[in-house]
Amino acid sequence: MHEASYDDTPKFGLPPIHRVTFAMLGTALRRAVRDMIRAPFYGILFALPYVLIGWGLGWITWTTGQSYWLIFAAVSFPLIGPFAAVGLYEVSRRIEIGRPLVLSEILTVITRQGGRQLPSLCAIIVFLFLVWFFIGHMIFALFMGFSTMTNVSSSFEVFLTPNGLAMLTVGTIVGAGFALLLYMITVIALPLLLDREVDFVTAMIVSFTTVTVNPVPMLAWAAFIVVVTFVAMIPFFLGLFIALPLLGHATWHLYDQVAGEGTQ
Repeated sequence: MHEASYDDTPKFGLPPIHRVTFAMLGTALRRAVRDMIRAPFYGILFALPYVLIGWGLGWITWTTGQSYWLIFAAVSFPLIGPFAAVGLYEVSRRIEIGRPLVLSEILTVITRQGGRQLPSLCAIIVFLFLVWFFIGHMIFALFMGFSTMTNVSSSFEVFLTPNGLAMLTVGTIVGAGFALLLYMITVIALPLLLDREVDFVTAMIVSFTTVTVNPVPMLAWAAFIVVVTFVAMIPFFLGLFIALPLLGHATWHLYDQVAGEGTQ
């Protein structure tokens, strides 16, 4: 029987924020692998929604030939993503302090976030995703609006025209900017909102500041996340069963070191 003294009530106030080093990134990854080995069930459980949604949207897009279904991904993934991440954070937190992994308690921690600041951060993420999609459509219309078009899903040569290449260049730059902004305001904010009783705006500011103060290791971490996620999606999204638990556990352990709560 597990100890009843375990208190998962968030602490008040901001933790001390230390500088990020590459050694911290390595430690976070090693601890993440340890957590995946100790609790593989939770990795599969919290990655499963991503894989199922990816399969569903991919199948619908393929059968209908309509890419607007991807808009649902822009809404669904940011909505479920933070809550799935919280589950992985809680698993890592319990493993780190030697507490038992009780599914009902972990799910309670996740559902409890609905009455805290996490939904507000989800709303910001969804808003930025939708703005990203809107600007993407504007870029497409700006460069390709007067071009003779066929079905772009089967006529890729249209993207090899001067306008097509310009559109891809501008779109990639803008998209990368939005992705970087999302990363900067969430990478520390998500675990911080689980660990501490702070408002979501403060959490985003702390996260943004952490990245700007530590640009080299934090941007290297962002690049690592992009590469791992991209590779994981290639084999029919199945790689997400490994990539998402790895990144989720590692994010918690990186935060745990940066916030001064874990072993440096």
